[in-house]
Amino acid sequence: MSDIQAYAAMEAGGRLEPYTYNPGALPANHVEVEISACGLCHSDLSMVNNDWGASQYPLVPGHEAVGKISKVGEAVKHLEVGQTVGIGWTSQTCQHCSPCLSGSQQRCTSAVSTIAAKGGFANRIQVQDIWAVPLPDGMDAKSAGPLFCGGITVFAPMMDYGLKPTDRVAVIGIGGLGHLAVQFAHAWGCEVTAFTSSMDKEAELKELGAHHVANSRDAGAMKALRGKFDFIISTVNVDLDWASYLATLRSDGQLITVGAVDKPMGIPAFSLISGGKSVGGSDTGSPDMVARMLEFCTRHNIKPMVEYFPMSDVNDALAHLKSGKARYRIVLTN
Repeated sequence: MSDIQAYAAMEAGGRLEPYTYNPGALPANHVEVEISACGLCHSDLSMVNNDWGASQYPLVPGHEAVGKISKVGEAVKHLEVGQTVGIGWTSQTCQHCSPCLSGSQQRCTSAVSTIAAKGGFANRIQVQDIWAVPLPDGMDAKSAGPLFCGGITVFAPMMDYGLKPTDRVAVIGIGGLGHLAVQFAHAWGCEVTAFTSSMDKEAELKELGAHHVANSRDAGAMKALRGKFDFIISTVNVDLDWASYLATLRSDGQLITVGAVDKPMGIPAFSLISGGKSVGGSDTGSPDMVARMLEFCTRHNIKPMVEYFPMSDVNDALAHLKSGKARYRIVLTN
């Protein structure tokens, strides 16, 4: 087995450096993929910096990889060499725990994350076959990577929490995840409002499918929206005045967070009791749900807005992401 050429952080917060490793023999239920492009997610930055206390070094980030299968294990029956596939946050699951058997493999009790197994900032990657999801015909492989994390992260709660086409939906935080959430909710048939603190994005957000754009820093605008929404999805990883957002929900409305807020969310009990409102969270999605999302994107021409960097300029790409200037997703290309 030939070595894999990658980029790795050798310590918490360190610059990524060229890194070579031998993946060993290809397991029977795995495939090897030659990576053509890999999205850059804020979670990659969090893992490089060990923000969650779970990183191990050398650490190869990257969990939005797309490429062609170059090898298949002897037990793999549904994939073949030459197929274009994508890989997201998860690279291996046990297939026998309760979440796996119930179709929620992303919640496997012994799941291995793609980054923990050495991720997609590389020329090749090995993953369990079920987590290499084929791209539909006609989907642009170069820009598809962000769908495998950013996309499924906002698509899954719309499926899991029963979003209806008659719903009024608000999206908090219009970045890598939020700009996809707006497109999904619009294609779902919903009336969509985008909450943003950057009103210079208004025209662009309406092109993406937002019917309304609201300034989240304008107390008057927030007050005018009280009791409007059936469903709010928050993509931000910072603490907000959650009571003011709960006030914009209608009776039985739901506020779902997919952003990893790093401290407890202050949710007033009476804000939930009054109107029977609820707050929930969501992670990613099963391989089947990822495949459904990809089909939905193809049907409705939903695409991430991306900026491209060569894989060799990975540190410049990380700096661009950290600056907050990316619009709206970064993809590294081999």
